[in-house]
This record gives sequence, structure tokens and C-alpha cells, in this order.
Amino acid sequence: MPEATRRAVEVAPCGSTAGEHRRDAQGTRRLLLDAASQLFAERGYERATVRDIASRAGVNQALLFRYFGSKKALFGEVMARGGHEQLRATPPERLFEVALRGMLDEGGGPGADRSLEVCLRSIGGSDEIGEALRGLGDEYADVLATLARAEDGALRGDLALSWLLGIGLMRVVVGKEPLASADPDTVCRLAGEALAALLEGAPKAE
Repeated sequence: MPEATRRAVEVAPCGSTAGEHRRDAQGTRRLLLDAASQLFAERGYERATVRDIASRAGVNQALLFRYFGSKKALFGEVMARGGHEQLRATPPERLFEVALRGMLDEGGGPGADRSLEVCLRSIGGSDEIGEALRGLGDEYADVLATLARAEDGALRGDLALSWLLGIGLMRVVVGKEPLASADPDTVCRLAGEALAALLEGAPKAE
């Protein structure tokens, strides 16, 4: 980020209005959230340092503590902004594919959701982080379970989530070939065909 832009984000001019101060704060928070989302997805919670997050955002690390209070709180907001927004905005029948594509298109574009990638990289972290990840996983499984027209819908939802995370683990973290370099469309088509048998309400692959 250019030095002038960074200064504009960090410090409001003396004559600025309260609204301008709020916009500066919102801009800084957005930069930090974007940087944290990228680094948590690349390294996991434990290895993504506060210094590196602030550096990628192009701001002083003191601002991270000013706006979020702690690295753990920042992690919580990253997960809320990504995973919870995806759950809210995605129809249940499209959730598996949308989440899967988010992991297959590793890195994504600006603003791409990488919440499940963050989960995969952060597994095995502190108990508090593990609790947050389990909570998000439960929400995904609950939504997927609504697609199953069977008494064991909750189990089928858990299996669908496990499959989703397993594909991501083997591709993103382990780098297992041929999955690691497989075409995302092909992976989604094959996964969708099998998913339709597990969750009867899921759309069949074309």
C-alpha cells in the first residue's frame, strides 16, 4: 500500500468530521480483516502473527489491538464475516458446492470467503479456537442436514461436512495428487453426483 494511502487510513486530518473518522476506522478494520483472512487461510491461527497481519494490511500493529482487542477476537470476526455470511447468503441446496469451490479456487479473488480453509489450517490450535471452529462446523452440518429426507438427517449432514472438509484437507493442506491439481469443475461435478445420493435434497450434477 502506498505510504500516502496508509497515512490516510491510519490518521484522520485535524479538520476531518466525525463521519470521516468513522470511515477511516472502517477502512482500517477492513484492511486488517482482509489481511487476517488471507494469513489465517495460508498459515492457520497459530502461525499467523499479529505483526505479519498488520504488515500485510499496511498498518501499525497497535491498530489491530485498538480495533479488535486481541488476535483471538480478530480470528472470531474473520470467521463471523466469512463463514456466517456464507451460511446466511447461500441457499441450503447450493451450500456444499459454494463452500467446496471456495476451497478449490485456493486464494480466490478479492473478498473471497476462505473460512473453511482457515478451519483446515487452524485445526489443532488452542481449545478456544477449536471451540470456535466446531461451532461453525456445526452450523454448516445443520444446514446440510436440512437437505436429507431421512430420519438420520443429522448424521448425513455430518457426513457431508466431513467429506467437504476432507476434500479440502487433501487438496489444500496435504496437496495429494491428482486431487491437488484437478479441475475445480470436475471435482464439483463428481462430488455433486455422490452428494445427491447422500442428501436427497441436493441438486444433481448436470
